[in-house]
Amino acid sequence: MTSRSDQSLRDEALVFYEEDIAAIQSILDAFLKKSGAHCALLVDKDGHMITSRGRTQNVDLDTISALVAGSFAATKLLAHQFGEDEFTALFHQGKGRNLQLSLVADRALLTALFGDETTVGMVRLYATEAAKRLTDIFHEHVQRERAADEECATSDAPDTFLGESSSALDDMFGND
Repeated sequence: MTSRSDQSLRDEALVFYEEDIAAIQSILDAFLKKSGAHCALLVDKDGHMITSRGRTQNVDLDTISALVAGSFAATKLLAHQFGEDEFTALFHQGKGRNLQLSLVADRALLTALFGDETTVGMVRLYATEAAKRLTDIFHEHVQRERAADEECATSDAPDTFLGESSSALDDMFGND
């Protein structure tokens, strides 16, 4: 049986299947098209890249991912000063480049890089929509993982495997 701490670690791990990544990328593509942002990154709260879409050729994705996660973590402490658990969206404005961060399922950050050819309002509007859709994918993923864990816990597959393995070894090396 899986202990609570093992289950909690498993729930925190962000490991996606190919179909999950395809769905995530589809949402990011739609977000880019609607918002006019240059690129969209989905980064876990530890600073690891999940996936990216758009014009990322001139972007150091690993560095951006780590810095975005650090920025969000620092801002969480600031939110506590105002009696909030955390802020769910952040905006950084530069002279010609901007960054919008949106919390996804309390586990990842939708990061949009955009310039002056679009507006903050457009990016925020569509980032909010995309974050909700991504949250749905995260929740579906967690539900599938829990269902698979429960199925493994209730099946006799490990006992069957052990018995078959033991028999195969006995056949190979002889049974004394």
